[in-house]
Amino acid sequence: MVDVSSPQSKSRPEALPDRQSDDLRDVARAHRPIPKGKVLLWVVVLLFAADFARAVGTNENFGWPVVAEFFFNRTVLEGLWVTIWLAVVSMVLGVMLGLPLAIARMSNDPLAKSISGLFVWFFRGTPLLVQLILWYNLSFLFPEISLSIPFGPSLAAWNANDLITPITAAIIGLALNEAAYMAEIIRGGLLSVERGQKETAEAFGMKPMRALWRVVIPQAMRSIVPPSGNQFISMIKATSLVSVIAMADLLYSVQSIYNRNFEVIPLLMVAVIWYLLIVSVLSAIQSRIERYYARGDQQRVVFDNPETVTTQEEAPL
Repeated sequence: MVDVSSPQSKSRPEALPDRQSDDLRDVARAHRPIPKGKVLLWVVVLLFAADFARAVGTNENFGWPVVAEFFFNRTVLEGLWVTIWLAVVSMVLGVMLGLPLAIARMSNDPLAKSISGLFVWFFRGTPLLVQLILWYNLSFLFPEISLSIPFGPSLAAWNANDLITPITAAIIGLALNEAAYMAEIIRGGLLSVERGQKETAEAFGMKPMRALWRVVIPQAMRSIVPPSGNQFISMIKATSLVSVIAMADLLYSVQSIYNRNFEVIPLLMVAVIWYLLIVSVLSAIQSRIERYYARGDQQRVVFDNPETVTTQEEAPL
């Protein structure tokens, strides 16, 4: 809710929450007995998990000595760095392109809305693997890429094979695909903020873009961050697709090793463990970021003047 208040209304003694009652509820919850059915369920789950871990750990077909030997192999670590670097660059470009696409889809301009909708429709509607292969083989469609005036002379031209390398094809394919998904995530976050927030900010003299950046987007972050974190985790795993265009990521690196020593399963387990480690770290970071933005659940925006936007804790009803 928007609280349009004067400077005199900032002091609100009734806004202090009842901490004592909250503490009493926490103590009562801590001393509540655990149902026996839940204890039995946990015991059964832990027994199955322990048995599965034993079966995997003692299975010689996994080749755990080979896994340990190649886990920190230089080729594997170089592929790991390429995977992380490629995911970060593609995600940043995807967000940078997704934001204007989201704003265009929410605009009243039919041309901008149509172009943005067509972009999202195409890149969300076609498989990422197909997009990567098409970008890598762009020279078959356009042997020469030129910069020209529409229906006019060419100003500059480049050989497509020189421009479209595995790394450029991977970045273009991943970034454009991610932009389509991020556009929808950002649009959903912006729509979650009440329209009156932006209108009130503009009524206080803020320009539309300033109101968007200072009022709407900070509140929309609570809805944008969780799916964006999931998208970045998906991006880490999606980078494995670039191995089909000879991009030396983590999967391609382990493939190059097991093509020589034929230790397919152990090398794939090396990749699996590294992917799990990366995702675990990213999940922990995402959780901390979500808790940071969740602080706004008990706050609301207070407009004091057009230049400053502050937050004030909600008073209990």
